[in-house]
Amino acid sequence: MSRESVAREKADREDGELAVGESGVDASIEVEYTKPIPRPDAHSQPFFDGSLRGELMLQRCSACGRWMWPVRARCIECFSDDVAWTAASGTGTLYSYTLVHQVFHPGFASEIPYNLAMVDLDEGVRMVTNIVGVSNEELRAGLPVVVEFERISDELALPKFRPAEA
Repeated sequence: MSRESVAREKADREDGELAVGESGVDASIEVEYTKPIPRPDAHSQPFFDGSLRGELMLQRCSACGRWMWPVRARCIECFSDDVAWTAASGTGTLYSYTLVHQVFHPGFASEIPYNLAMVDLDEGVRMVTNIVGVSNEELRAGLPVVVEFERISDELALPKFRPAEA
């Protein structure tokens, strides 16, 4: 797919979903996805459905208001089973990170070293992710970040985080 056809497809789309291969970094590059792919189940499907729409979905307890990640059947604060999927702000702070220098899976070989980060979301949960759109040398704890989604197939988009614009 040429850069022009990707741009045309993006411009023609009105449903708000990301196109295959689209992320906030550079949607014009077509790459075969070779990394391990998560397999949504009945419990996690709302998270992945939200990612396809460009929304970071988290569970929130309807009884006490506690935000939760990862997916739970009951609230970790009050033990209520009245939890609902709710769109999160998608903003947070880089809590910590490490640089991975070993090839644990061939899909990551071209990205060595890559970062594996923990982001504290404004909702009070911590998520493991990658920081994109910035060199590893520029990473620092406390960096304000915002979510973006990497579309890896017609059925799946993954949340990544990039530095928030000042």
